[in-house]
Amino acid sequence: MMNVVASLLAAALIAATGCASANESGVRLDPAPVRRLDVDSLQRGARNFVNYCLNCHGAQYMRYNRLTDLGLTEDQIRDNLMFPTDKIGSTMTAAMSKADAAAWFGTPPPDLSVEARVRGADWLYSYLVGFYRDEKSVTGWNNLVFPNVVMPHVLWHLSGAQKLVKTEYEDQEKAEAGAIAARGLALAEPVADGKWTVKTLAQDTPGEMSAIEYKAFVADLVNFLDYIAEPVRNDRIMIGIVVMIYLGLLFALVYALKRSYWKDIH
Repeated sequence: MMNVVASLLAAALIAATGCASANESGVRLDPAPVRRLDVDSLQRGARNFVNYCLNCHGAQYMRYNRLTDLGLTEDQIRDNLMFPTDKIGSTMTAAMSKADAAAWFGTPPPDLSVEARVRGADWLYSYLVGFYRDEKSVTGWNNLVFPNVVMPHVLWHLSGAQKLVKTEYEDQEKAEAGAIAARGLALAEPVADGKWTVKTLAQDTPGEMSAIEYKAFVADLVNFLDYIAEPVRNDRIMIGIVVMIYLGLLFALVYALKRSYWKDIH
């Protein structure tokens, strides 16, 4: 019952925020299907984070033993998620040293503990599905959300390669309408002679996963990143749901009592 109520509330919040949102750079973001109370999704996200992100990015404010809150036992955590350390109370630090990161990338990759609070889940989700081939780039990749990003597309073997698609429009109004019609990640930019172009992405070569499977993979990963940014928020959500159910039952009882008191007058 609690899971059903939580799902309904989450769906209502997603519907209220609309189908897409635009960030400060003008990119129309693809909304992240975050489900903070979906324990299975959070467990898959923890697996994805450890296997694909923890080599370069750390989560220094998250300890491995906190993953027991997701229904995992300490043995499961040790056997499947604890590769850089053997202490269950250790924080999720990156396997790569900062010195090596600075030498290879010019700067250490950011810690992802609170990245979801800084950037937002929609930004992270759109960023991870926003890579495309760019032969002019040093890494061979570029990103629609973060142009000229230094990070290569480390998940390309799962997602496959995307290509950039440009569509020209006569003015800004038509370009913004075209970006909305794209129903997903899109960027509207001005070009010469007052015209505008809308940049979107299209599949070029397939990967190990289909587009739907890859987006589900990214959704689980972003769900976990959103969780570790504020783990206690799940407790607040559950308390809030219980309180709302309690107030609803109390209202029904009080209303029934009111009708009983006033039945002779009405």
